[in-house]
Amino acid sequence: MAAAEVETKHFQAETRKVLDIVINSLYTERDIFVRELVSNAADALEKFRHYSLVEEVEFDAHVPLEITIDCDDKKHILTITDTGIGMSKDELESNLGTIAHSGSSQFLEQLAEAAQKDVNIIGQFGVGFYSVFMAAKMVRVQSRSASGEEGHEWASDGAGTYTISPCPGLHRGTKIIVELKEDAHNYASKFTIERIIQQYSTFIPFPVKVEGKKVNTVQAIWARSKGEITDEEYNEFYKFIGNATDEPLYRFHFTADAPLAIQALLYVPKENFEVLGMGRMPPGVNLYCQKVLIDQHSENILPEWLRFLKGVVDSEDLPLNISRQALQDNSLVLKLRRVLTRRIIKFFNEEAENDPAKYQEFWHTFGIFIKEAITSDFEHREELGKLLRFESSAGKADEMVSLDAYVNRMSEGQDSIYYINGPSRAAVESGPYVEMFRKKGVEILYTLEPIDDFVLNHLGSYRDKKLVSADRADLDLSKAVVQKDEEGATATPQEEPLSSEAVEQLCAWMKEVLGEQVQAVKPSQRLVDSPAMIVNVDGYMTSSMERLLKASGQDGALGMGGKKDMEINAASPLIKKLAALRQVDADFAADLAWQVHDNAKIQAGLDVDPMEMVRRNYRILERAAGE
Repeated sequence: MAAAEVETKHFQAETRKVLDIVINSLYTERDIFVRELVSNAADALEKFRHYSLVEEVEFDAHVPLEITIDCDDKKHILTITDTGIGMSKDELESNLGTIAHSGSSQFLEQLAEAAQKDVNIIGQFGVGFYSVFMAAKMVRVQSRSASGEEGHEWASDGAGTYTISPCPGLHRGTKIIVELKEDAHNYASKFTIERIIQQYSTFIPFPVKVEGKKVNTVQAIWARSKGEITDEEYNEFYKFIGNATDEPLYRFHFTADAPLAIQALLYVPKENFEVLGMGRMPPGVNLYCQKVLIDQHSENILPEWLRFLKGVVDSEDLPLNISRQALQDNSLVLKLRRVLTRRIIKFFNEEAENDPAKYQEFWHTFGIFIKEAITSDFEHREELGKLLRFESSAGKADEMVSLDAYVNRMSEGQDSIYYINGPSRAAVESGPYVEMFRKKGVEILYTLEPIDDFVLNHLGSYRDKKLVSADRADLDLSKAVVQKDEEGATATPQEEPLSSEAVEQLCAWMKEVLGEQVQAVKPSQRLVDSPAMIVNVDGYMTSSMERLLKASGQDGALGMGGKKDMEINAASPLIKKLAALRQVDADFAADLAWQVHDNAKIQAGLDVDPMEMVRRNYRILERAAGE
């Protein structure tokens, strides 16, 4: 080749600084350069495919559209070849010499600012290609345009100059020959390149061959029409993307053109690995842009409570920063996140309505994430309330009901949704808090997990009905209409209660005996059979929430004193005998008062002093045995 045919061009003084920004500020992972080069090759193939639809292709028309990668680990050379649109001499210079043409102080300032602010300048400055200099000591780009004119070679070490020279005998497309730096020799290993392709570029819509072996064998089925995809293809893709061996519980294939172009294929696994003791799951959804991975296990695209989902989201509308590693426009990210979250919640509601049994299976496995969402996702809280499920006094054991079902069958005069927490359904139903609900036929939800009251307190209300815990001191069921049984009878009448004066005196005496253990002792308007119960004066802090905070070590920090009111049943035989006993044997009556108090605390799920209770029980047993 004559020396005159080789054109040497000098980068301007700022170019070295530009490359420093590209290499050191814009890219955080060296592997990215392989993804960038493969993405550019795929773009060139796509451009040729469109070109061939409108132009008659005569030159190399038989050549298949593909990307081939060769690794020479002895000479430490990586070669990436595509059979795409190719570049003419002028296009080589304009596409790869952008930095040379733009080497000005103004350009440098713009690029530095872009690096700091994640401004989208891919294509504007052509710096994606220059990520190759993170690993290359010399790069040669040999290209021949689809128009058929002879090819040329662009070469540079990324320092002071680049050259453009004729390169006869090329086929259509572009070949990038990368001579690797000493600390980048691993990129001449086919195993390294295969790993990078499978991580970032596995869904490129053209064959990618490494040393003759096709490595992108999985299709991007999310980009296809739902009607074209079989259940087997869906399941196989789930196993690939979710690293799973079984089939998913649910799948959700969603496409939209407005307000953003979105293609999403998401799966719900059958197992919740967090409850299996495997720690907090990382997000399971990967974010793609035109089938190229830009954010693996994305923390931005969905709220944290949806981390149990597996799958992909692809949106071509999202601007990226220069390295394609972070999303650039936060407002668009939030819009995409909002659209996806609402659509997913709608999907779960639809599934719950169409197949309640299957949704109940989902709820038992992943309901904890919905509860987490209620406490953390204020924007979607009302919609999330539709997904909650609890056992209820109106249903059978293990039968879950929704808040909608509860509200739809509320009795006349009822203005609140009632719930009570306990360790089991049997414990709740044998406790004092449901007695008046049972008598009046008012439905009450059973919240059987410690976190449930915390969740319902965050929700606050549903369909304009306040959510109220049955252990509240100010609970009023007087407006609720008594529901009659099939024979038209109501609950069995209670015994004659103590007189108001006797009750008042007994309450004052019990408060004196119990001291600071209770804030007040009052006659109850809602106990039917039980002699007493502990109620919470603070409408926010239920007994179950207190237990939860205490177990997590937060009770002291919140200043919880543990004081409660105690309500007594003036019609209870035990309470009436206690009122009489205090007149003749105050000491023994005091032991009974303490035992009534501790029994009520146990029924509320609150702690008592077990040693003191045992000693007191022995005194009561001795007295009973003596009689």
